Amino acid sequence: MFQGIEHTAISSPDPQKLAQWYVDHLDFHINFTYAGNYFVKAANGTMLEIIPADRPLAAPQTPVNNKDGGIRHLAIANDDFDGAYALLKEKGVTFVGEPFETMGNRLVFFNDLDGNLLHLIQRETPLP
Repeated sequence: MFQGIEHTAISSPDPQKLAQWYVDHLDFHINFTYAGNYFVKAANGTMLEIIPADRPLAAPQTPVNNKDGGIRHLAIANDDFDGAYALLKEKGVTFVGEPFETMGNRLVFFNDLDGNLLHLIQRETPLP
């Protein structure tokens, strides 16, 4: 019956511009659009729907607190952490701290064009 999460929606003051950011920075592609909404799809099939915001964005929280309620970040899988980090740095991505290792996993937090929190993660052992 239930198969999992089909997509996650992000509200943006400029959905087209944010969708293009995911294309330009994370190799997603725009796979469907309608009425100002943009679906972007990653190589592994996961999707984001970027929808028009009715209200302006709240100022990004500083410092970022992953313990606040609600959706806190999107984790971006990769097969070459150093290469992906270098590419994002080259493209001018805003990082929230330096890369670090925990429990054998490598990760670094960063913001998308609208300030949403993401993190690059490479797991030593995939989750079960």
